[in-house]
Amino acid sequence: MKWLTGLLVVALLVAIVAAGVGWWGYSRIMEPYRGYTDQAVFVDIPSGSGPAHIGERLVAAGVVRDSLTFRTALLISGRARSLEAGEYRFDTPMHALEVIDKIDRGDVYTRLLTFREGLTIAEMAQVFEARGFGAAADFRKAALNATLVADLDTAARDLEGYLFPETYALARNVPASAVVEQMVAGFRNALTAGMLAAAKARGLSVRQLVTLASLVEKETGTPDERPLVAAVYSNRLKIKMAMQADPTVIYALQKAGRYTGNLTREHLREFDSPYNTYMYPGLPPGPIAAPGTASLAAAAQPAVVDYLYFVSRNDGSHVFASTLAEHNRNVFTWQVEYFRKQRAAKRISENQPPRNR
Repeated sequence: MKWLTGLLVVALLVAIVAAGVGWWGYSRIMEPYRGYTDQAVFVDIPSGSGPAHIGERLVAAGVVRDSLTFRTALLISGRARSLEAGEYRFDTPMHALEVIDKIDRGDVYTRLLTFREGLTIAEMAQVFEARGFGAAADFRKAALNATLVADLDTAARDLEGYLFPETYALARNVPASAVVEQMVAGFRNALTAGMLAAAKARGLSVRQLVTLASLVEKETGTPDERPLVAAVYSNRLKIKMAMQADPTVIYALQKAGRYTGNLTREHLREFDSPYNTYMYPGLPPGPIAAPGTASLAAAAQPAVVDYLYFVSRNDGSHVFASTLAEHNRNVFTWQVEYFRKQRAAKRISENQPPRNR
């Protein structure tokens, strides 16, 4: 009996010790920990990293107390094989299971980078640099990789028009080449089979479709007008009438480093460039900007109208016309008379007497 009693006492002591160790370990795992002094730390987990290597990085960064804590938490969680690679940001105390859950979800740190519709490669490069993602020169260099669209456009020498404008969630240190690849993927996703079929039915190649869409994008930001603008240029193509699109001349001047923000009659008449659609018939050699989905759709299926002209109302919208006489009247109303009234109103507001005529 004494022997049995002693055995029970020993077993009880072992159980108490085991329970104490278990409670200590569980408490250690569940205790929020922050071993870094900076406002936040970033932990980069390379692809293919094993649990031990991940634990080492987390411990070194001060996110997890020690390797034993991490291993124990990982064993309890059962997620050793589902941890995702990527860069993670930590800025608050977290217990080990929370850290594992974050990595298991793939809650990687990203920043948003927005490219609006109608930007050129050069303008996108400036946005890329201004937002702190890297050098503009790196973006421009990456955008020369025309092989990314070689199956769509064999004539492409760069990715002008093929970098889709939208908001991208990007890692902190993502290279420009990866951003460009993601933007081309966005373009491919936006260019639907229906658009391609409609363009083909009208005898347009992908390059011509995107070029036409880029003109639409630069000419109007009003959604309802996009199919109308596309119709104007499509109708001009049919009758071999010059495009006479100001944005193409501006693009040519920008490429030559000669655009100062002011487009003159001399530029339209005399600046010799294949992008000058006042001097050269048909579409320009290639896209002049990045069109969005709506402009691509409008270029693929323009409105069924006989318009050949349009002029700005000076509020972002336009007046359309089928004949030159009608267009000239619209120009007089919305350009000559409109600005004459604006000048007169300004003089009145400044208490200036009207000029003698």
